[in-house]
Amino acid sequence: MKKTRIIMAALFALTGAAQAQDAGQINVICSVQAEWCNLMQTVYSRTTGVKVNMSLKGSGEALAQLIAERANPKTDVWFGGTGDPHLQAAEQDLTLEYKSASLPQLHAWAQQQATQSKFRTVGIYSGPLGFGYNPELLAKKKLPVPKTWSDLLKPEYKGEIQVANPASSGTAYTMVATLVQLMGEDKAFDYMKKLHRNISQYTRSGTAPIKAVARGETSVSISFVHDGPGEKMQGFPVETITPSDGTGAEIGSMSLIKGARNLEAAKKFYEWALTASAQEMGAAAKQFQLPSNKSAKVDPRVPDFKKIKFIDYDYAKYGSSAERRRLIGRWEKDVNSLPR
Repeated sequence: MKKTRIIMAALFALTGAAQAQDAGQINVICSVQAEWCNLMQTVYSRTTGVKVNMSLKGSGEALAQLIAERANPKTDVWFGGTGDPHLQAAEQDLTLEYKSASLPQLHAWAQQQATQSKFRTVGIYSGPLGFGYNPELLAKKKLPVPKTWSDLLKPEYKGEIQVANPASSGTAYTMVATLVQLMGEDKAFDYMKKLHRNISQYTRSGTAPIKAVARGETSVSISFVHDGPGEKMQGFPVETITPSDGTGAEIGSMSLIKGARNLEAAKKFYEWALTASAQEMGAAAKQFQLPSNKSAKVDPRVPDFKKIKFIDYDYAKYGSSAERRRLIGRWEKDVNSLPR
């Protein structure tokens, strides 16, 4: 029922615009979960008459496609995914400068994302990095719930932790950047070398580790904690926690592509995606990030940001192509090459 109400609110919000618009099409790369992408596609198409060609890709894969298509872009809008690749796309002149009139309606962190990119991207949601854990597995193996980053180094967690590979996952790159800012670079890499001994698998996808936790395939994951409630709603035993010594957060972003073939239609979709009713579709699709529109209703399963200790994450520095490439290169050389 709640999902239906949210969809209907979005439909009513768009009725007037739908009557005024001519049918057209837009090509969207969507880097959030499939259910959320599909819900937006259905609602927007039915209410505007605009055909939405939706392609689902992770943020790293999306950036690679935009680079490959630079001379002849086939994408109009890139929606979602960690903010770092969006900042890199802006830096590489792949995205279009566009200052939405809706910016004052957004949280400060979303506006900052726009400002730092010279208005080539904007924040649409945020979610904190933390740990997922399976309480049934921990009880069975008599393992404590990890509460700090240092807890993950305990020998009893050997082979019990999964995290994604930062070369393919924005989630895991956020972890690397968070640890570097929290500890200092050399200490962070010493930490990750020790953590490596306890990692059973580096997955390609950032959501794979918490899904493995939920299904009893591993005890602990390093994940965005907003990915936990959706698994729990499906009946899986999974809980989340953020480290008490500090953590980072992603700013999921949205960008207009430079050279978009359907630019005016793309701008209308972009403006719609910043509205409160459109952003509430995330929770309707069982995704529990914090919406960037201050008027959006916040689902109670969204992590309470006021109770989390955040570092002062430097999105501009760690979102740059050179810094990301350097840190991932060092991780591959100093960490991933080690035996376990």
